Amino acid sequence: MADQENYQVAIDILRCHLGMTAEEACAELGIDPAASKTAEAMDPAAVLGDN
Repeated sequence: MADQENYQVAIDILRCHLGMTAEEACAELGIDPAASKTAEAMDPAAVLGDN
């Protein structure tokens, strides 16, 4: 899980800027998407909309 936290920013960038799903972003980074609840729970579009 600690490794997943290190990748969260990269996952968010891939999701926001390239329109990938959390699973696609994790696959691109070579990490296990099942290990992260945060990548699926956080919707970057919603976060950007709050600003």
